[in-house]
Amino acid sequence: MNVVDRRLPRYFCDMHIHIGGTKSGKPVKITASRQMTLTRILEEASERKGMDVIGIIDAHAPEVQEELIGLLETGAAEEHRDGGVQYKQTLLILGCEVEIKEPGRGEAHFLCYLPNVGEMRLFTDWLSRRCKNVNLSSQRIGATLRELQERVAEGGGVLVPAHIFTPHKGLYGSCTDSLSEVAEPSTIPAVELGLSANTDMADRLTELHDKTFLTNSDAHSLAKIGREYQAMAMAERSFREWMRALRREAGRGVAVNYGLHPQLGKYHQTACQSCQSTLPADADGRCPQCGFKRVVRGVFDRIEQLADCPAGIHPPFRPPYVEQVPLEFIPGVGPRLRDKLYCAFGTEMNILHRVDREELAGVVGERIADLIVQAREGRLNVKAGGAGTYGRIVTGKA
Repeated sequence: MNVVDRRLPRYFCDMHIHIGGTKSGKPVKITASRQMTLTRILEEASERKGMDVIGIIDAHAPEVQEELIGLLETGAAEEHRDGGVQYKQTLLILGCEVEIKEPGRGEAHFLCYLPNVGEMRLFTDWLSRRCKNVNLSSQRIGATLRELQERVAEGGGVLVPAHIFTPHKGLYGSCTDSLSEVAEPSTIPAVELGLSANTDMADRLTELHDKTFLTNSDAHSLAKIGREYQAMAMAERSFREWMRALRREAGRGVAVNYGLHPQLGKYHQTACQSCQSTLPADADGRCPQCGFKRVVRGVFDRIEQLADCPAGIHPPFRPPYVEQVPLEFIPGVGPRLRDKLYCAFGTEMNILHRVDREELAGVVGERIADLIVQAREGRLNVKAGGAGTYGRIVTGKA
C-alpha cells in the first residue's frame, strides 16, 4: 500500500461546495444560500477560509459556467495546464452532483469531477438529455450508475459516492448494502464519509478498505465551507495531482482527514424527526414518545448493521482522522467575532491550526480562546444530532 511522502507539500482541500444561485439571481441548489455564487465562494475559500483546493459540485449549470468563463476572460482566474482553475490562492476543481435511482432501490447522490471547462460543458450537454432541469443542482438523471461511471471516465474524470452513510440519499444509507451491487468498485478510488461518520466507523466495512476516505463540508452557506476537509500530499495544486492523491500514487494521498465529531452530524443517531427523541436501532413506524410516523435511522446504527469488521482495524495507508469543530459550532463565536478573528489572523485554517492560545486570548478573551483550544484538542462535550438536526457543543456535561 502507498504511504504518503512526507516531503510533499500538504494542501487543505474541501471538495463538496454548492452554488446557491447565479449572478443573475437564478437558483442552482435550492436549499443553499443565494450568497453562494461562484465568485463569492472563491473569495471566501481563498481569503477567509484558507482552502488551497475546493470542489464546486454545481459547475455543470450553464450560468455558473458563464460566470467562470468571465473570470477566465478578465484574467481573474486561469486554467491550470494539468486541470483545474486557479483563483488567487485557491485551485477550483469542477464537479457535479447527480442523483441515481436504480430500479427497486432508494436514491443516492454521486459527485462527478472533471478536469477542465471544456469537459464539463460536454458533460452538461450529456446531462441535459437525461434530466428535467440541467440548471439545478443534484438532479435525478435517466442513467444507471455504471453508465454514469463510464461517461465520467470518458471525460478524464472521477466519480465519488457522496455522504455514503446518510439516510438521505447516501449509497449505504438509502441505496444498497454493498457497492458492488450497483457499481464497478475498481473504478471508484474514493468515497465521501459524510458529516455523521468517521474513519473508525467506515473501516468496519471491509469493502471500503481499498478506498481513500474524503471528508468534505457539503457547504450550503459561506460559513460552512471547510467544516470538513482534508490535508492532501501533492506535488502541486492541479486536477492531475489531485487524481493521483485519490489513487494514492507515488506518495500522493490524504495525509490527514479533518472531520466533524460524528455526533455533530445531522444523522448520527436514530431519532424521531418530530420530537428528536433518541430511539433504539430497531425502531420503526411511529415514535413511541410522540406518535409521529417518521423515525430516521442513524448512521451509527446503519454501520452496525452492515459491519463485517471490528472497530480499530485499518488498512496501512489510512491517515489520522482529526475530529474538527469549526468556528461556527463553537458557542459564543458568532459572525462578528469570526470577522474579528479573521482580521487578526487571516484565515480559519490559521485560527484552528496555527495560532497559539495567548494570541487568541488577546483578541477574543480567555473563555473563547480556551474553547478554540479545547476544540483543537478534541476536549469539547457534544450532544449528538439525529433525524436532520445537527448535534451541538455543550459547555457542561453532554
